[in-house]
Amino acid sequence: MNPAPAIVLDGVRKRFASGGRTVEALKGISLRIPRGRICGLIGPDGAGKTTLMRLISGLLRPDEGHIRVLDIDAVREPLKVQGSIGYMPQRFGLYEDLTVAENLQLYAELQGVSPSARGDRYDELLEMTGLAPFMRRLAGRLSGGMKQKLGLACTLLRPPALLLLDEPTVGVDPVSRRELWSIVYALVETHGMSLLLSTAYLDEAERCAEVVLLHEGELLGQGAPQDFGKTVEGRTWHARPQRGLRRRLQTALQARPEVIDAVVEGDGVRVVLAEAQTPPSLPGCSWERVAPRFEDAFIERLSRGRETRYQPAARPSDGDTADTSETVIAVKALTRRFGDFYAVRGIDFEVRRGEIFGLLGANGAGKSTTFRMLCGLLAPSEGHLAVAGVDLRRAAARARARIGYMAQRFSLYGDLSVIQNLRFFARSYGLRARRRQARLEWALEDFGLRDWLQASARELPLGYKQRLAMACALMHEPDILFLDEPTSGVDPLERRAFWTRINALADGGVTIMVTTHFMDEAEYCDRLVIMAQGSILATGTPQAIRARAASRTQPQPGMEDAFIALTQSTAGSSAVGR
Repeated sequence: MNPAPAIVLDGVRKRFASGGRTVEALKGISLRIPRGRICGLIGPDGAGKTTLMRLISGLLRPDEGHIRVLDIDAVREPLKVQGSIGYMPQRFGLYEDLTVAENLQLYAELQGVSPSARGDRYDELLEMTGLAPFMRRLAGRLSGGMKQKLGLACTLLRPPALLLLDEPTVGVDPVSRRELWSIVYALVETHGMSLLLSTAYLDEAERCAEVVLLHEGELLGQGAPQDFGKTVEGRTWHARPQRGLRRRLQTALQARPEVIDAVVEGDGVRVVLAEAQTPPSLPGCSWERVAPRFEDAFIERLSRGRETRYQPAARPSDGDTADTSETVIAVKALTRRFGDFYAVRGIDFEVRRGEIFGLLGANGAGKSTTFRMLCGLLAPSEGHLAVAGVDLRRAAARARARIGYMAQRFSLYGDLSVIQNLRFFARSYGLRARRRQARLEWALEDFGLRDWLQASARELPLGYKQRLAMACALMHEPDILFLDEPTSGVDPLERRAFWTRINALADGGVTIMVTTHFMDEAEYCDRLVIMAQGSILATGTPQAIRARAASRTQPQPGMEDAFIALTQSTAGSSAVGR
């Protein structure tokens, strides 16, 4: 006799009051999730993924419907459910002033793990996560990937039959992301654990035995990832330009009515066509049919019924490249020390006008420290640093007036409304009267914020928070835009709209400096730098970086494979991140 499914939902609805209105987060969801498998929970921002997980874990009660978890009624017996499962939310509550060992001890106490059982359990978890050498390290001194592994270890101190992970790899570098997935596979294969995992990375959906697709609180589908891919069979292509920038070809393809999706990939652009359509004839463009993947089907499904896609106000120029005659960021022998620790050690590079320049590195590589120095937020210990022709060590305030900055974490005023935030930043940048009003109208229209005018920034879905943050950063029309992991946790639809805006800005002459953990986004960069242990490991175009990492076993690596190959070739790696 087959055991009961790990999770059963029948007609589940959940509503919230927000900003004076009622939001229906889940609209009659019914599904079954089998035991002993990895199931992915996929959907754009506001789809209801976190709400669904909190209902399954017994932390919320549904307004309607029934929920059974491990054959326990989660509505009637939520505490029994919580005692049987493990749940790691997006922001797991590590105590950063405690060491790794002290965090494990604290959570062992909270979960009622007997002292006699702790030693063996610690050994197993430390071997699984690779945390053994860092037991005396403060949690706050760990890199992002190591923090996630510690959070997972704390969740697993008492082995659960069902584990819920809410976007565990957001903000984690590719090396740590693969390590976390190795742990996930081991939990299912070795311990027979059932696992429900939500993720913003669509390539991670391919690693799941089954995926559940949510959109606006509704269940759009459930099944194996490859089954979703079959829905776009014969409609996925790769377009390669003979000359010019790949992002220019992408912009041209996005404007075509027969194209559903177009993203930069490898040496060209990956395209999903509408049904019964053939590749458009474009000068200097060759086409090759490629196999479909889950992401193609995901975007195609969510694009149905959408009347318009975001189109940038600025048009690409007719030339092959933006104006690159002027160097707008110059870095020479840049160094930053924290006591005896070198976070950045003597790096050199230049960025030209209109370039999209990527700054990549594993957690703890020094890229965030470099980024903060470039923005004038942190003084260098040594070296030369000029932005927009201004020496940042002498006239940082004058340079900052010409740059826009979008922080990794949402840093606007949560208690202020959308329009209040926009007005505040317009005044902060010294915009007056007519120009200020024109820029406010531009922000509301171009970023689709008009319907959220009076909503507090804290209440916005993540994608709209990102839109608001970017609008504020661009309010004064800066020459240079700094973006620190701007799409972390943002769903693929919003990421596509975001990069369409970035491409238009670069074509208009704005210089873009970006850090990201999404390796597919690194392909949008004209040039990039990969850092490791505070130094520059590799620099060049994405094509050159991939070529450098090519090997006999992997002659055509993707950007993530190239990143991992290059960073792992360096001797050792530090878990300390700044």
